[in-house]
Amino acid sequence: MQTTFRSVFISDVHLGTKACQALHLLDFLQSIKTDTLYLVGDIIDLQEMRHRAYFVDAHHQVVERILAMAKSGTKVIYIPGNHDAFFRQFAGQTLSGIEIKLNARHKTANGRTFYVSHGDEFDQMVKISPLMLAIGDKAHGLMLSLNQWINGVRRLVGLPYWSLAGYLKSHISKAKEFIDRFETAALKSAKNHKVDGYICGHIHFASFRIKDDVLYCNDGDWVEHCTALTESTAGEMSLIHWSENPRVLATEPKEEDWGLSPLPSRS
Repeated sequence: MQTTFRSVFISDVHLGTKACQALHLLDFLQSIKTDTLYLVGDIIDLQEMRHRAYFVDAHHQVVERILAMAKSGTKVIYIPGNHDAFFRQFAGQTLSGIEIKLNARHKTANGRTFYVSHGDEFDQMVKISPLMLAIGDKAHGLMLSLNQWINGVRRLVGLPYWSLAGYLKSHISKAKEFIDRFETAALKSAKNHKVDGYICGHIHFASFRIKDDVLYCNDGDWVEHCTALTESTAGEMSLIHWSENPRVLATEPKEEDWGLSPLPSRS
């Protein structure tokens, strides 16, 4: 599989938590070459670490790899999310070779402009009740625990990584409704910013969606799906999954693909 890119976008790593798939991410970062690496929020879960920190050696190695990439010439841009919002106060500064920004405008090789942000600014627009949010947080925590257990068993019997949470999000109507509202809000925001597309993370659901020639790209996460958004040297966007069996999940859709399921597989 292609491992040289013009730019790579990752988010929702949640270093400092047990759910983080740090070894898969470390393998990915050690395997690729890219001119620019965007860290699109929730890289270090400072929110969760206030209650319980889980920062093992693999997590340290991910940080060290990112710093090494910045030192060796990769342009690294960090856009903090809601779980690492502490770093937003350093926006406009460069720390250890990493540029910190609240958001960014990315110009692709084929001349398109994408607005890049974490995506938590859309939380109020999708209108989730506090009760449903609390229930969702509890359910999500349970899903991640089950995900770890299931994949531990799968490794023992020689099966590759599989995302329980990703499967449920694709099959539960309320989850699909929330994702649809989030994507619609991002597409509307892209129109308001007068750009060709919107790149974000936050909802842990990698996907493409296109409407009125505006492209929505969500790079997914590294706790459930192990996904990244990549830009080729020609400027084409792709979503890739990286675990025991790295593969391309999808390439960016054309306008005529509007209304089709963005990714054929959520495994």
